[in-house]
Amino acid sequence: MRSVLVIGGLEAPRRLRRRARRAEADVTPVEVTRATVIDASPLGDLDAADAWLARAVAEEAVVTDALAVLNQAVAGHRLGAADPWIADAAPSRALVCRVGYGTGEQVAEGEWESARELPLSRASRSLRTAPGERVAALLGGREVALACEELALRARGDLDHGRVREAALQLSVALDAALAELDVWRDSLAARLDELAGLREGVQAAAAAALEGGVNPEAQATVEAALGRLEAALRARTVAR
Repeated sequence: MRSVLVIGGLEAPRRLRRRARRAEADVTPVEVTRATVIDASPLGDLDAADAWLARAVAEEAVVTDALAVLNQAVAGHRLGAADPWIADAAPSRALVCRVGYGTGEQVAEGEWESARELPLSRASRSLRTAPGERVAALLGGREVALACEELALRARGDLDHGRVREAALQLSVALDAALAELDVWRDSLAARLDELAGLREGVQAAAAAALEGGVNPEAQATVEAALGRLEAALRARTVAR
């Protein structure tokens, strides 16, 4: 797919709480970034374009492909700026997510011939409600955050954004850390720990392939499956604690 990425900005007013007592002049606008991914392939006549839009709204592929293009640019900017704080884009953090069609000039300026706004829950399959009880336990010091949890999250982020080599390398370390850290809960997690130990060889092989420059589809499937099992073990640990 040949794509054009247009990054623009616009100002939006800050949202104030109901109890806030501020003069309107004191409200400082905040800058909002607008990212538009334009597929350079022509859609044909209006009937064909409308048919494409209907499919795009019903399926996730268009948003997924556009997000991959955007995050490739974000990753390049992060590396070029040597700034680890530049985060990947995610529809769950977007104010709005639209899909539509128009002329090149129209869509580059944020305008459309026809467009649909996607519900944010549709725009990102990873949208989840924060588990408030556990957040409170972590902040209150009643529970510790494990290194393997953070490493597993990084591996998931890399995998979801198509960085398979990075995901394989992150997962290899995350799995080793999990086997060490989760051993405290062996009484309740014995079967899961044995399962993770059995996945270790395949994950290490995928990480070795990543170091050599590539991960084949079979190794990628190993990474995806092993990461899923590690995430399941971590969820079970929060229940068993």
